[in-house]
Amino acid sequence: MTTEIFEKYGTDPIALCQQWYKDAQKQELNDPETVCLATADADGFPSNRMVLLKEINEDGFKFHTNSNSEKGHDLAENPKAAICWYWKSLRKQIRITGSVVKVSEEESDKYFTTRPRNRQVGAWASNQSSPFEKWEDLEASIQKYEDEFADTDAIPRPSYWNGYRVIPETIEFWMAHKDRLHTRFRYKKDANGVWTAHWLYP
Repeated sequence: MTTEIFEKYGTDPIALCQQWYKDAQKQELNDPETVCLATADADGFPSNRMVLLKEINEDGFKFHTNSNSEKGHDLAENPKAAICWYWKSLRKQIRITGSVVKVSEEESDKYFTTRPRNRQVGAWASNQSSPFEKWEDLEASIQKYEDEFADTDAIPRPSYWNGYRVIPETIEFWMAHKDRLHTRFRYKKDANGVWTAHWLYP
């Protein structure tokens, strides 16, 4: 099975992810970098949400978020996650599972500087995932930090706003076909870091 898949799709699933993403950038109307990220808390209770991937390379799949959010707490308690990428325009899907690590503060700082200023302010103003009483509370918080950083050229990154990298252990590719007989194949990394691959029944 591995040999046949390698001959058809290659030995490097990360490269295949990058190629499918490039294809999606040309055809998907909105946010081709959007993935559904699933986490679980210490009791194994799952939750999922959409996030934007910011980097795909041999190190893994990176996103940034508020570490005080629900997903941040989940990852602190249970540093494993699953990602599902679906592009309707391509009729393709990628599923990824793996462990999760925080990226360095330097890497988080570097990315934070590339964000538009209003998003930098928003990172300070929003106590992500926490309830609030009325919309004016959020508006007041935004105004507070706009005022605080009014004379600041480079807004610093909040200590709780961090990057995370999903280090893949399995990567499954799916392509739609008629009669629900879809093409599915999964790459799996062994203890030595070597990828193998198998077809999956649809």
